[in-house]
Order: sequence, then structure tokens, then C-alpha cells
Amino acid sequence: MSKNTLPNLWNDQTASSLTEPELLRYRSNLLGSDKRITNYGGGNTSAKVLEIDPLSGEQVEVLWVKGSGGDIGSMGLDGFSTLYMSKLEALKNRYRGLEFEDEMVGFLPHCTFNLNPRAASIDTPLHAYVPYKHVDHVHSDAIIAIAASADGERLTREVFNGKIGWLPWQRPGYDLGLKLGAAAQDKNLVGLILGGHGLFTWADTAKECYQTTLEVINQCSAWLETHEKPAFGGQKLEPLAFEKRRTIAQKLLPQIRGKISSLEPKIGHFSDDAAILEFVCSADLERLAALGTSCPDHFLRTKIAPLVLKLNEAHEVVDLETQLEQYRQFYSAYYERCKRPNSPKMRDPNAVVYLIAGVGMLTFAKDKATARIASEYYLNAINVMREAERVSTYVGLPEQEAFDIEYWLLEEAKLQRMPKPKSLAGKIALVTGGAGGIGRATAIRLLSEGACVVLADFDQTSLESAVSELGQKFGADVVRGVQANMTVESDVTNSIAFAALEYGGLDILVSNAGIASSAPIEETSLELWNKNISVLTTGYFLISREATKLLKTQKLGGSIIFVASKNALVASPNASAYCTAKAAELHLARCLALELAGDGVRVNSVNPDAVLRGSKIWTGEWKSQRAAAYKIEETDLEELYRNRSMLKRNVFPEDIAEAIYWFACEEKSGKSTGNILNVDAGHAGAFTR
Repeated sequence: MSKNTLPNLWNDQTASSLTEPELLRYRSNLLGSDKRITNYGGGNTSAKVLEIDPLSGEQVEVLWVKGSGGDIGSMGLDGFSTLYMSKLEALKNRYRGLEFEDEMVGFLPHCTFNLNPRAASIDTPLHAYVPYKHVDHVHSDAIIAIAASADGERLTREVFNGKIGWLPWQRPGYDLGLKLGAAAQDKNLVGLILGGHGLFTWADTAKECYQTTLEVINQCSAWLETHEKPAFGGQKLEPLAFEKRRTIAQKLLPQIRGKISSLEPKIGHFSDDAAILEFVCSADLERLAALGTSCPDHFLRTKIAPLVLKLNEAHEVVDLETQLEQYRQFYSAYYERCKRPNSPKMRDPNAVVYLIAGVGMLTFAKDKATARIASEYYLNAINVMREAERVSTYVGLPEQEAFDIEYWLLEEAKLQRMPKPKSLAGKIALVTGGAGGIGRATAIRLLSEGACVVLADFDQTSLESAVSELGQKFGADVVRGVQANMTVESDVTNSIAFAALEYGGLDILVSNAGIASSAPIEETSLELWNKNISVLTTGYFLISREATKLLKTQKLGGSIIFVASKNALVASPNASAYCTAKAAELHLARCLALELAGDGVRVNSVNPDAVLRGSKIWTGEWKSQRAAAYKIEETDLEELYRNRSMLKRNVFPEDIAEAIYWFACEEKSGKSTGNILNVDAGHAGAFTR
């Protein structure tokens, strides 16, 4: 048995209660759950099902097939398009040849069954005309290694002995669907390999189709393992130590991000898996990287080729700007060579994948999920190159074919239909005191506008809870947590480095970590005084200083927001240490606004007052101390604060978060710096003018 043998996860008991469409979803989710079978968003599955026509009441055959933009590993029934097979058969009479491929996509909506809103994908014909009830199309690394070999057809015969057929590379479309259907007429075949692309398998039951897919992949994997050969021409250098790799990546990510984000903000991702390190430390790195990827799904995620960054002996990038510009020139030349009269205009010419010898791989995209998935797809490409080079010579997609996929008019139309990015899309925020009431509310507000958020907090338990809660709500890709004491210089430095390594940099700092204390001046110990100054002033200084270094490295501007207090402007009884520290905090913000304006960094402050609900500082002694200062019961504090405000309203964490978002958003407050926004329901003494 191969060490990479895929397990059969089919459960007859589970399957026995499912309808045919549900069996398709079940099979699809099983296949998509293992990246050795297909990556996120890759591949498609189908089933031909008998349904009752809602108009005629008669039984008709309906093709259920993965719709455009879905992921077989996670999709539900609503991820499938449904089309009348009779109408798909009738489409054969409308086909006018290869020159008119794209017009066939326009006919697919006319085949829709039961008004299903899920758009059919370009791969629909590849399923429709296979004369079997169930069809799987996946992008297994083992299979693509054969498909991307110079003599893939011969290897297919050798590995499968006539059980799997072969079709040479052709861009997915109607003609390929007809050819696939014709090839499947051979009763000896259980599937076929598409050159440079992937695997199709078929059967008359869902279970048999699933098992066939696994068996074919497992057979290929086992065969490949019998061919021992040094990977990628052998090792050229040793990988750097774990911490050294991360230090280099953490420094390099913001530098690159700052230089490639002029067209749209980018989020970064760092990978140093064993397979990636094997590739970037190999003798054949530059030769193979220049060939690009083969499978269209790999290519669309990773571009025509990666950029292999050159380092000096000190493991520093040599003239980064020149290397980035050389790639842009390479990409522009590729566009000019391959463009057609009706090609869309050239897109972002910067690389997506950056390979660093001895260190690993960086990927950049418009959001974290896309950057991570690009990394996963290039890892698939690395696996394909390794196995193809074991048994043959690896070949990437021909340049013109690659271009025609990247700049396909149908793909461009899909991009144009994408919704407008949210106001903080591509932005990275760090929120200190992130596990508290204001911190969580702020994170929710920023995440809802598309930002990636790092929560920093001293309380590990609360931090883990917040990260888990927000990850479930917004997705694990967009939220991270780092335990840090903002009064400890090394913790502060590490938290900024953490944001750079996880997301590629920083755009928004929300300095919110805080404490509160109450005592008459004669009872205020030096320890209590220093604690307030340390957390509320020194801590804000430290995080601002380290954030500024990163913001200046990127040269993308940015926004720093201090969560101060009404008490920065208005004194309160028995709170001299707290009020003084908050006043210093406010003045620090003014100083930074003056100092950083030339770098495009805006610094503003939000002054809350009496945010009791959800606030961690009100769960300790502060609440009892304030009640004692006002000579009332603790339960009466909220009402006291509401009534003393001019508007007679309570202030909640969400109110503070809205003010923070306003300062964070360039579209809304891009011309505001050095400002103070009171969110206190109105206190005349806190009026700033």
C-alpha cells in the first residue's frame, strides 16, 4: 500500500438515507475534504437525476453539476446548477465550432431546471455528454504529474493498462465536452486524463464513482512511488533554521506589500512546509519555477510564473525594488506577446508567488483566503513537478494557452460581476485590549468591513474565546490572536512582528488596552500611579512606536486610533492617576499626528465615557470604587451615568467601535488627523472647543 493511499470514507449507513442530489453532495464533500484529491474551489462533480418537471408534471432527466465558483469540499445543494438534459442535448445543434466556443455559455441559462439561480460553469458540457449517471472531475497531484509530463499519454497507458484514456490539452469548453463524451463511449474506460489538466471518472452509482476516483488516484500514487529519483535535481542548500526563516519572512512581507499595493491593497501569507523548503532549496528551483504551472486551476491562482527572489550571503534580498520591477516588465512583455484584439486590459503585473531559497514562499492577494489558497495551489504545483520529474520531464501550459485562460473573456465577465470591495478590504488592523468589550466590538466592526484583525490581549483565556468567536462568525482566515502585555517592550515588538508575519503588514492600529483605578490622592500609592502611567501612557507609546516603524516600512500611510477617555479632558473625583495618564495619552496622539502626517499616517482619538456593558475594567474594583466615590450602589452606576449625560443615553461598546471605524476608514476620514471624537452622550466639560 502506498504511503499516500487515500482512505475510503464512504459510509453506507449515512448514504442509505440520502436522495440522489444529497448523495451527490455527500460524494462531493468527501472528495473535496482531502487536498490530495483536489484543492479548494477545484474540480467539479455531477449526477443525472430523474425529477418531476414543475411545469409539465412529467418525469425528466436533470443534470446536477457544481455551479460556477463553488467548492466541492464545503458546498451544499444550493451550490449545484440544475439543467434539463433534453435541452443540453439540443444544444449540440447550435454548436458552430471552436471559433464560437464562448457563445455556448450564453445558451446554458436557457437549459436551467426549476429556475435554479446558481449559474452553470464552463465545465458543464464536460459532464453533460458523458454517458454515465455520475461523473467526477478532480485535480489530484499524482494524476496531474502524469498529465503534465512530456510523454503523459504513454505514461497513462503504462500506469493504467487501458483502463484510463487520454485527451491532449485543450481549454475547457463545449468542444472538449463533446470529445470527452465520445471517448467515454469506450466501455473499457472508467475515466480519462486530460493533458495538463486533471482526471475524469464515471460510473452509474454515486458510490461506485467515488470509489473509482479513489482507486485511480491510489493506483497512480503507488506507481509513482516505485520511481526513486532525487527531487528537483537534488538539494543545493540547507534550509535556514525555523526562527531565522520567520524573521526573514516577517521583515520581507511588509517591504514587498508596500511596493506592490499601488493598484489594490494586498494581504500576505507565508509558507514553509517541508515540500516547499525542499523545492526552494533544490538545484532545479529556477529552471522549474520559470515553467509555471500546468493545471488551469493552479495557473489562475498563481499567475504565469513565480518570482524567485535573489538573496546575498547574509540572507538579505538583493535590490528588492529592481527585482520587483523586472518581474513587472516580464509580465508586461508576456501580455504584449500574447494579447488578442479583444483581450481585456492588462491586470496587476506584480507576482502572486515569491520563492526564497532556504526560507520558503510568500503569496499576496486581495484577501487572506485568496493568498492562502494561492499558496496551497502552488504547493500542489510543486508536488506535480516533483512527481513528473521522477518519471519524465515536467511541462507547464504553453504560454499562449496560459494567457488565453488568464484573459478569457468569460473569466473577465466573472471578475466584472464581483461585488464592490468593502471599505476596509485588504486592510490589516491590530487591536490592543482586543478581548474586552470595546476591543471585541471594534474587531467585529472592522471585520464586517473586510479587514483582517489581530487581537492583542494580556488575558489568554479571554483572547482565545474572542478569536474563536470571531473566527466562527467571519472565518478563521481573517482573525488572529497574540498574547501580549503592552507594558513589556518585547511583547509589544512581538505583537507587531506577529501581524507582519500573519498578514504581511499593518494599516490600522487601535490602541485600546486599559485599566482603571480609583483612590483619593492621599491614598494613591506610587505603585498605583506607575501602573496607570505604564498601561495608559507608556503602553500606548510603545505600541505606537513599533507600529510606526512598520507603517513607514510599507509607505502606504495608515491610521492610528487611541481609545482615550472623557477623563482625558474632564477630571473626576478620586481618579487622579487614571485621569492624568489619559490626558498624557491624548497629548501623545496629538504629537504623533503632527509627526506622522508627512508619512500619510493619521492619528486620532476616541473618548468614551461610562461604557459599562461588556467592559472588562468594570468587572473589577473600578466599579465598586466609582460607586463609592459617588456614594451610590453599584447597580445604580449605569443609571447615574446615563442621567448625568446631556443626551440622557447610555454608551455601549458598539458606539465606540463605530467611531473607531470612522477614523480607520480612509474613505470616511481620510482628511482627519489630530482629532478627538467624544462618544459620551454629551458632557459640556469635554467639549474640545
